[in-house]
Amino acid sequence: MPAEADPVLAALSDQLILATVLLYVIAMLAYALDLAFGRAPAEASAAPAEPVLAAVGGAAAPAASASQREENGDTALSEAEETSEAGEGAGGTQPAPKPLPVWVTKAGTAALALSWLGLVVNLAALATRGLAAGRWPWGNMYEFVIAICLAAVAAFLLMQLRYPVRFLGAFVVGAAALGLGAAVHALQVEAGPAMVALNSYWIAIHVSAAIAASGLFIVAGACGVIYLIRNDAAVHLPTREELERVAHRAIVIGFPIWTFAVIAGALWADKAWGRYWGWDPKEIWAFITWIVYAGYLHARATAGWKGRSATVVQLVAFACLLFNLIGVNIFIPGLHSYAEIPG
Repeated sequence: MPAEADPVLAALSDQLILATVLLYVIAMLAYALDLAFGRAPAEASAAPAEPVLAAVGGAAAPAASASQREENGDTALSEAEETSEAGEGAGGTQPAPKPLPVWVTKAGTAALALSWLGLVVNLAALATRGLAAGRWPWGNMYEFVIAICLAAVAAFLLMQLRYPVRFLGAFVVGAAALGLGAAVHALQVEAGPAMVALNSYWIAIHVSAAIAASGLFIVAGACGVIYLIRNDAAVHLPTREELERVAHRAIVIGFPIWTFAVIAGALWADKAWGRYWGWDPKEIWAFITWIVYAGYLHARATAGWKGRSATVVQLVAFACLLFNLIGVNIFIPGLHSYAEIPG
């Protein structure tokens, strides 16, 4: 491992992070446009009613015979037009909805394309950071937050390939942009060697699993927040049942990965400090997070918890996760206090 970081690659990584923030912000705005205008209400796509309705009974007016049309001429035509206008005024035929501008209807597609591009740039920024430092690129809080943002966007985009979760884009990508901006503003440190305890292959196993699970939990947390703040009149958002279903799927996938991360952390602790468990604050909060997510899954599977109560439990678990990932390193000293947060 080099004693000093490569300044060219380190500078390139910093520039790529700024580009990622810009791409995520633009994608967030495109997702917001898609939420606001991209989905027309159901009634807009309904088939129009019959153009001419009878004044009584709602049946269509019978067509006039050829001889009658010849005898009445323009009079019959004008009467039919009046009847049609009366039917429209009574609610028989609704005017066709005004078509949306092309740039609005394409906003969702553009947002997904920008998100994928931002994900690639985010990955490149993390990779060049690792190459500059000559190690795995999550040895401090700055790098760890970059990796968490990458995992959250990746989890969202991969779920989008299988499930219709584009509605989460504005929230997940917006949170990633905010996280990267906060990392650049408050957590950025020079690239360099990691502390001795982190010079292990276990960082590629334990921390990578924790990052992957955290990305899935962030997607579930976004669903939970939307579930609680959703207004019943919000026609451009999925139903609460759909939000809960997406959150549950993300947690079902993320929970075994988090379980593996906790076990791998214990094995790493034995290699680094000679014991599997030492009641370090990071270990405690990782276990608390595991317990609450396990309680959520157990309550759904056995007691049939659904709806608001289950969502509140998973949001409590998400709060424990955030405190474990960020709060412990910042506020509580311990063996995992390797954050290198600027003073």
